[in-house]
Amino acid sequence: MIDIRKLKELVKLMVENDLTELNLEDKEETVSLRRGQPETVGIDQPVVHAVAPAPAPAPAAAPAAPAISEQTDDGLIAIESPMVGTFYSAPNPDSDPFIKVGDSVGPDTVVCLVEAMKVFNEIKAEVTGTIQQCLVESGQAVEFGQKLFLIKPS
Repeated sequence: MIDIRKLKELVKLMVENDLTELNLEDKEETVSLRRGQPETVGIDQPVVHAVAPAPAPAPAAAPAAPAISEQTDDGLIAIESPMVGTFYSAPNPDSDPFIKVGDSVGPDTVVCLVEAMKVFNEIKAEVTGTIQQCLVESGQAVEFGQKLFLIKPS
């Protein structure tokens, strides 16, 4: 059975991104969510249609694009998480982090991974600059839109 916390996170993601339908599969479960179906429920209320064993493993996801927030008062740009998941600063526990404070990054520089639904998504800087601060620790759960790094643009 699916974890209710994961289900609530998926519903929140649907509402925040104005999604009407979401279908996810992994080795153990299939989840289909729909909202805004007036003939079965009130508008904007999500409904779980199925939770059953999936026939095949889920395909790998494309790299996720982080949300870049506006500059802060001190001129720094925040890289935000594009999804709910678990933040990882390195590709595996034995590796060095992708980046550290003081490193220069470009738009295509991978700065971290966010694991969501057993899929590891590469998060790229999307801006050119210098890492000023990492705001989360490896292994920490992150929310959609949560600030991960602060970058001084160049």
